[in-house]
Amino acid sequence: MNNKRKLKLKKFYFHPITVFLFLTFIVVILSGILSLFQTQATYNTININTKELEPTLITVENLLSFDGLKFIISNASKNFLSFGPLGMLLISLIGITIGEGTGFFETLTRRNISKISPTIFTFLVILLATISSLINEVGYAILIPLIALIYFMNNRNPILGIVTAYCGVSFGYGVSIFIGSMEVSLMKYTKDAARLIDENAHIALTSNLIFIIISTLILSIVGTIIIEKLIAPKIGKYKREEDFSKTEQYRVINLEEEEQKQIEKEKNERRGLRHALIVSIIMLLIFIYSLIPNLPFSGMLLDMKETTYLNQLFGENSYFQDGFTYLVSLIFVLAGIAYGIGSKSIKNDKEIIENASKKFSNLGSIFILMFVVSQFIAIFRKSNIGMVLTIWLSNLLGHLSLTGLPLIIITLLLIAISNFFLTSSSSKWMIFSPVVVPMFMQSNISPQFAQVIMRAGDSMTKGFTPLLASFVIYIGYLNIYNLNNEKPYSIKSSLKMISPYFLLISATWILLIIGWYIIGLPIGPGIYPTL
Repeated sequence: MNNKRKLKLKKFYFHPITVFLFLTFIVVILSGILSLFQTQATYNTININTKELEPTLITVENLLSFDGLKFIISNASKNFLSFGPLGMLLISLIGITIGEGTGFFETLTRRNISKISPTIFTFLVILLATISSLINEVGYAILIPLIALIYFMNNRNPILGIVTAYCGVSFGYGVSIFIGSMEVSLMKYTKDAARLIDENAHIALTSNLIFIIISTLILSIVGTIIIEKLIAPKIGKYKREEDFSKTEQYRVINLEEEEQKQIEKEKNERRGLRHALIVSIIMLLIFIYSLIPNLPFSGMLLDMKETTYLNQLFGENSYFQDGFTYLVSLIFVLAGIAYGIGSKSIKNDKEIIENASKKFSNLGSIFILMFVVSQFIAIFRKSNIGMVLTIWLSNLLGHLSLTGLPLIIITLLLIAISNFFLTSSSSKWMIFSPVVVPMFMQSNISPQFAQVIMRAGDSMTKGFTPLLASFVIYIGYLNIYNLNNEKPYSIKSSLKMISPYFLLISATWILLIIGWYIIGLPIGPGIYPTL
C-alpha cells in the first residue's frame, strides 16, 4: 500500500506558477515574522561631499500588516507593467516571430547555420551570450527565444539551446570584450571607496579590460565543454509530435517537375537572403552612425547631457541601452520582410501579421508566469529581506581579520552568496565596496582588483536564483518547448539541469581569480592585482 502511495506522489508535479505563488505567500509571512523581531541591518554609504562614511539603517518591512497588504494589492498592475523582462521579451518576439513567419530564419538556418559544427556553434552562442551583458540583460530576451528557434529548425533540442543561451548570459555576466554598462555602474562606488584610503585614487574605465577579455574567452571555452560533454547527453534528442505519427505514403512523382520546383525555390531563397542582407547592412550602418557624436544628424542614441562618451552610451538615461532591444527587433522585422518579398514567401501585409500572430498563440502561459513572478520579486524587494541578508554578509567580512589570498577567496564567496538574495550588481557593490575596497588596499591589493572580485562573485551565482528577474524567461521557454505537459519544468528541475554548469563555472572563476593574483598578471593597462 505504501509503495502505491509513493508511486502516485511521484507522478504529481507543481507548475512553476503555483510554486511562485507559494513562494510569494512565504515571503509575506516571513516578512511579518522578521518584522515582529525587529530584524534590521546597518551599512555605510559614502558621502560624496564630505568623503566620510554615513550609516544607513535597513529594516525588514512587514507586508502582513494593513499597509503591506495595501501595497501588494494596489501595486499589482504597476509591478507587472514595470517588470523589465516583459517589455524586452515582447519587443524581441515581434521581430523574431516576423522573421520566422516569413521563412527568413528557417532558410538562414538550413542554408548557413546547419553547416556549422554543433560544438563551434555552441561556443559562438556562449561567446555572444557572454558579450551581451555589455548592455545589461538584453541577452535573455533576445537570445533565449532566438537560439531555441534556431536549434529547433536545425533538428537540435531547443531545450539545449535555451540552457546554452541562459548559462552563457548568466554565468558570464559582467565580462565582455568591450567596456560596457558594468563599468559605469561599478566604477563610481569603487572610486569613492578607494578615496577613503587614498584621496588621489583614480579608477580608469579600462582598469579591468584585459581581465574581462581573457575571462570571456576562457569562460566560453569551458562553457562549451560543459554543455557538449555533460549537459547535452543528459537532455538528449527532441522528439517532435510528428515523429510519432509518420506513416509510409506512396505517390507518383514527376522528377523533372519536382527538380524544376526545387531550382526555383532555391533561386527565390538566395534572392530573399540577398535582400535581407542588404537591408541588415543598411540598418547596421544607421545604427552605428547613431552612436557617433558630433556629426550631422548623428548621436541619436547617445545621452548628450553626459560629459564622457561611455556615460553617453551606457549611463542611466542612455537611449542606446533603452532602445537596443527595439533596434535589434526592428532589424529582424525589416530583414524578415525583405526576405519574404525577395523569396516570394509572402504576398501582402495581412499575411505577415497573420503568420506572426500564429507564433504568439502558444506564449500565453509565459505571460501569466511573468505576472506571478513580477509580484514575487516586487514583494521580496519591498520586504528588504535580501538587503538585510546582504548587509549582514558585508558586515561579517568587515569583522574578519583577513589579508591576501584568504581575504580574496572569502570576499568572492560572500559576494556570490549574497547574489542569491540581491541580484542587482550595483546595489551589492554599493553595500560591499566601502568594506571590501579599503580592506583590499590595506592588504596591498588594488581597488581595481576588488572590482574584479565583484564581477566574478556576481557572475558565479547570477543564474542560479529564481530572484533573478530574467529567470522567468528561462523557465518559461523551457515549458513552451516541453513535450511532456504532465511534467512541467519546475524551479527545482530547471536549476538541476544547469547545476553542472553552475558548479564548474564557479570553480573556473575561483581558479581564475587565484591564478591571476598569484601570477600577478595585469588586469588592465598598467593595472595589477597588487598596489
